[in-house]
Amino acid sequence: MTLLQLQSVDAAPWGDPVLTDISLGLAPGEVMGLIGTNGAGKSSLLRLLAGDFAATSGSVLFAGRALESWPRQQLAQQRAFLPQLSLLNFPYTVEEVVLLGRTPHSTGLRADQDIVRQVLRATDTLSLRNRLYTQLSGGERQRVQLARVLAQLWHPDDMRGTLLLLDEPTAALDLAHQQQLAATIAGIAARGCAVILVVHDVNLAASVSHRLLVLDRGQAVASGSPDTVLTPALFRELFHAEVLVQPHPNGRQPLVIGL
Repeated sequence: MTLLQLQSVDAAPWGDPVLTDISLGLAPGEVMGLIGTNGAGKSSLLRLLAGDFAATSGSVLFAGRALESWPRQQLAQQRAFLPQLSLLNFPYTVEEVVLLGRTPHSTGLRADQDIVRQVLRATDTLSLRNRLYTQLSGGERQRVQLARVLAQLWHPDDMRGTLLLLDEPTAALDLAHQQQLAATIAGIAARGCAVILVVHDVNLAASVSHRLLVLDRGQAVASGSPDTVLTPALFRELFHAEVLVQPHPNGRQPLVIGL
């Protein structure tokens, strides 16, 4: 089963093309990492999938249905997007911010509060629940925003049919919370949630992703498992960097070492 399908997608929301001939398929429970240089089109692809702008040609299907034909509330129950920057300057408590993720649902306050507690635990923000969001550090705010988008899709057992879009979710996170994020992504993927994330740390991308898609100037230049995509030739040609790629000590993915 394919949850998300893009076929020959072009997008030029501001005149010049930002995406050209993008095709991909994503199954429930699959994690896809987007990598590439700055300005390669990674965030643009997420914004297209989030509905910030439409494709100029090609098709985008979500659960077999054209993305633009979905009722907005129904789509909001099944798709969530964490952008690079989440601006919120109102003095809401952390719990109130995370509860905003439940807005598309009609599950009742008691059920919503239970979900909020679960996602606060999953993001190590439970101890912050009564703090004002505006008084948090950058890393704490990032974890709260992650909790908010998780609350939008959260189910403790079955998350099939949901899609989580994460644009640089590790920004401002320390190493421990990066590892916690990786574990959280693995956990929701195991319950059927499909995930697409942009991350600049290629080793982190390799550790959390079943598949990588490499973008360059709005075009897909490589796609596949981390061990087939991450090669010295790719880094030399695309990133203009010399690296050593070897098996990771954990035996699960490649390890990229800068020279």
